[in-house]
Amino acid sequence: MEFHGKKAIFLQIADLLSDGILDGKWKAAERIPSVRELAGSIEVNPNTVMRAYSFLQDQEVIENKRGIGYFVLPKAIQKIVKLKKEEFLLEEIPQLQKTMKLLDISFDELKILLDKHN
Repeated sequence: MEFHGKKAIFLQIADLLSDGILDGKWKAAERIPSVRELAGSIEVNPNTVMRAYSFLQDQEVIENKRGIGYFVLPKAIQKIVKLKKEEFLLEEIPQLQKTMKLLDISFDELKILLDKHN
């Protein structure tokens, strides 16, 4: 996994897991990789993965079944969509607006481009 400097690594790992859940790689009530398994596969410190898992637990996306592992919670998809939507609206949209203003791109031009990609 390649990490970029904009976001903490543990949050990028949380995004990786969240995207996997949204894509159907892990479904509700399914076990996700253990901390050590994931750390080894993406070549990061297990403590960093543990921070990502703790974050996802706090967001009610996954749960730890003691001695068994981490599992996707039933409402994980709804929680992830809500989190990602908030992040998009608070972080991505302001940057998009700034770039559009700098490049003199109108909303009409943007809509035409978006319609082409649908």
